[in-house]
Amino acid sequence: PNARNLVAEASPKEVTIYGNGPKKVVLVDCGAKNNIVRNLIRPEITLYRVPWDYDFNQIDFDGLFLSNGPGDPNKCSVTVEHIRKAFAKEKPICGICMGNQLLAAAAGAKISKMKYGHRSHNQPVREVGTNRCFITSQNHGYAVDASTLGEGWREKYVNLNDGTNEGICHERLPFFSAQFHPEACSGPTDTLFIFEEFLNLL
Repeated sequence: PNARNLVAEASPKEVTIYGNGPKKVVLVDCGAKNNIVRNLIRPEITLYRVPWDYDFNQIDFDGLFLSNGPGDPNKCSVTVEHIRKAFAKEKPICGICMGNQLLAAAAGAKISKMKYGHRSHNQPVREVGTNRCFITSQNHGYAVDASTLGEGWREKYVNLNDGTNEGICHERLPFFSAQFHPEACSGPTDTLFIFEEFLNLL
């Protein structure tokens, strides 16, 4: 299946809009779980759910959310270019799973296939620079090489089993991501706060 662009197959073909709040959030749907949509819908939000290759920079958004999705992130160069352009707006950006990998690619990092992917509800993750640890739900076979991140970026979370990257953030701008699933359903809800962190930045 890695020979195919699975994101293009899983992503919707047209834009869907939820709500009519004053704050505009773009969700780049690379194969998003419905629970991501549920966690972003608020009275104050208008949510634009767009296809993986849609040029969302034509929307005057207040925040950008990059969803999970299947397959090889290296096949999503169109999305990466759109994210890179969005950096100039300096608006909040949050990515989950595939979204972490696409954000990292836009930040200059390399993403490669793992020997053993993470597929379980009990992956231990630590927040870098702290002793805060979380039990997380994961389902991915690619990992970001944090040592290849561009200037101004750093690792935000690491996996305690194998030391692989579990999230990145910008040192100055409101851009951050998580390789794990805070919206896990079923699964642990230790990291649901990530949605609040993003929404509070709008």
